[in-house]
Amino acid sequence: MTVGIVGAGITGLALAHYCRERDVDAVAFEASAKPGGVIRSDRVDGRVLEHGPQRTRLTPAIESLIDDCGLRGDLLTADTDLPLYVYADGRLRQVPFSPRAFLTTDLLSARGKLRMLAEPLTGGARDDETAADYFTRKFGSEAYHNMIEPLFGGIYGSDPDEMPGEYALRTMRRMERSGSLVRAAVHRRLDGKERQPPISFAEGMAQLPRALYEHNADRVELETAVEHVAADGTGYRLDTEDGSYAVDRVVLTARADVTAGLLDSVDPESASALRRLYYNPLAYVHLVSEADPDGFGYQVRHDESLRTLGVTWNASLFDRDGVYTCFLGGMKHPGMIDRSDEELGRIASEEFETVMGVSAEAVNVTRHPRGMPAYDGSWAAMEAVDPPDGVTLATNYTGRMGVPARVREARRLAEAFATGDEGSATTAVAEA
Repeated sequence: MTVGIVGAGITGLALAHYCRERDVDAVAFEASAKPGGVIRSDRVDGRVLEHGPQRTRLTPAIESLIDDCGLRGDLLTADTDLPLYVYADGRLRQVPFSPRAFLTTDLLSARGKLRMLAEPLTGGARDDETAADYFTRKFGSEAYHNMIEPLFGGIYGSDPDEMPGEYALRTMRRMERSGSLVRAAVHRRLDGKERQPPISFAEGMAQLPRALYEHNADRVELETAVEHVAADGTGYRLDTEDGSYAVDRVVLTARADVTAGLLDSVDPESASALRRLYYNPLAYVHLVSEADPDGFGYQVRHDESLRTLGVTWNASLFDRDGVYTCFLGGMKHPGMIDRSDEELGRIASEEFETVMGVSAEAVNVTRHPRGMPAYDGSWAAMEAVDPPDGVTLATNYTGRMGVPARVREARRLAEAFATGDEGSATTAVAEA
């Protein structure tokens, strides 16, 4: 079997790596000159800046990849017990992740805490409700407004009130298998399961995809854009500017609009549906400040007057020499992406000082016009996405987001290809 992988982001690179381990013939094609997709890091004035994911978690699969690629010496690990905050009513308030923090946090009133504890008495997720409806029903309006809305919405840059539960609550449904989200969290603590620590690398998150590329360079073709996917006998043909490649199976890891263009000739209905998916635009403003807080950072409650969505404290997490990453735009302010670098820098620095009480200087602006899958009403189009046999979509808009989920999906696909279990190959996305 020969597998053609379109895209050398973390999914495509991990899939090429796992296929090598399982003696599956696979090659990944990447349009750009650098591997990693949305995972991008560089140095500006000696400081490491993250232009994509700010960190990931040290899952067993990622730890194995780190060792495979010889990155153990460059691994940076943050404290799992660092606090996370929500900016609400004019100041930072700690999000409770432990029973003790739950009792002491001022993010919730006594009444709000009691209402949260009633969650085991509520029913499970329903397809006919939004994420906002679900979390309000489960935990009460105060917990939703003060904590869940800024945190859950912040993951996607979306408004949970615009996110249908059928598509946005897959993780919650898995957690509900124990009968309750609170019960699942308590059992995890009682079982002694430690939270997987946040990690990065000495030269930033991009070190992982770069190392995966170097480890599998003979299976990755950079600067080789796939222009068409066409049926070819019992398999497929991938057409590039440099030539055509015959493969038995195709795995598409690209963004929805890019994938749509590739599917036009083999599955026009799925291609049309994928073009309807909406991505939230995001702007990252990298700030440098002498602030010295301890924690992950903060999200901003949705009804605050700030235009900032949240800030990651890179300086605290990984000793990034005064670096803070400020996020603007999203579903709340999509037009922010069109503002000038100077204006975005000014907004980010002024609002950082409002929250932190310390000045900051903007040193970089990165724009992502299609930043994050919104999981909004446009995701109803996914009902019409049904690729033909031999074509798999392995992406963050068909499966779960985040580096751990992308790596996990790649491993499951490689195992399915190695064993010839085509049913597993087609369902790996949904399970990841």
